[in-house]
Amino acid sequence: MQKRPAAFLDRDGTLNEEAGYVDRLDRLVLYPFAIDAIRLLHDAGYLVVVITNQAGVAQGLYDEGFVEETGRYLAEQARLGGTIIDGHYYCPHSPDAAVEAYRTDCECRKPKAGMAIRAAEELNLDLTRSVVIGDRWRDLAVAQAVGARGIIVKTGYGATEALQPPPGMAADAVCDTLAAAVVWLLEHPAP
Repeated sequence: MQKRPAAFLDRDGTLNEEAGYVDRLDRLVLYPFAIDAIRLLHDAGYLVVVITNQAGVAQGLYDEGFVEETGRYLAEQARLGGTIIDGHYYCPHSPDAAVEAYRTDCECRKPKAGMAIRAAEELNLDLTRSVVIGDRWRDLAVAQAVGARGIIVKTGYGATEALQPPPGMAADAVCDTLAAAVVWLLEHPAP
């Protein structure tokens, strides 16, 4: 079976409005363009995979069951919009966690690439033909680590982050929104 490219999407600040620790479903407010962007990514041949750090679990603000509930909510919103989210991966860990069971320097917490690597193994993905889209440089560090392209969006923390790239980091594109990032991808297909 041929490997397919993926669009790895950050959640908070990219798919939905940045609201700090989203600890209730009513605080998860999708951007109005989010589902259309997911549909366009599918139409362009990408599998859509959400990868999100969820340190609120490590801090005891909510549990993993709630993170899984938000994943099901996103999947349902995509389904209602005529598309799908192919994978939902999250990291509940933090090196400075209040909850000892989650206190670890894991491989899945962005900027490390563990979630993307796991998704690639489970979903048969071609990481070098993939793209990571997010509002933080730690999202693009994942892209750099796996040989994918990386796009910063100016929603969430992105407008500020885009102005201060860390040494050795560069975005393939800086776009206003996820929808604009998808347009950029359509105009700049992977080689």
